[in-house]
Amino acid sequence: MKQLLLFFVLTLSAFAGPLSGKRVASFTLADATGKYYDVLDFRGKVLLIDIMKTNCPHCQALSRTLEQVKAKYGDKLAVLSIVNPPDDPKTVSAYIATYKVTNPVLFDFGQATAAMLRITPQNPSISLPTLLIVDAQGIVRSDLVYSDSQSGSFAANGLTSLIDKALGAAAAAPKKK
Repeated sequence: MKQLLLFFVLTLSAFAGPLSGKRVASFTLADATGKYYDVLDFRGKVLLIDIMKTNCPHCQALSRTLEQVKAKYGDKLAVLSIVNPPDDPKTVSAYIATYKVTNPVLFDFGQATAAMLRITPQNPSISLPTLLIVDAQGIVRSDLVYSDSQSGSFAANGLTSLIDKALGAAAAAPKKK
């Protein structure tokens, strides 16, 4: 039992990437219909921010998983997916239909993604999918970058413990007066 607990603690700490504990960068982005979504509108809920590409097989698998997670947690959390060029309204519409995506898919030209992931000339790369789990106060609790060794964390069971942790952080946060 102690070994299992140690494994669980070490596994959770593996998801505490460089963005964990920091406030999520603010952004306002539009979907294909022109409706704008502001990250600040989601304060008070756990927010999953999925940075993806429509032709990425791991992103496609994550979209399926996010639909399962949304069904489990209901209105306790929200999901926003973000795409960058070359994705466009046509590729996104096909993606939404194929993978039955129910969350907004937002269009970025790199600025919001760069701010959230702290992309700079010294750190110019991005791996997809990248998933940020943001607590109700706007603090990144987990930042997951897909790799073969981390693939289990992108499964519904792997995400559940991280989402529960973010929901617990919301319950433990001091109430504003």
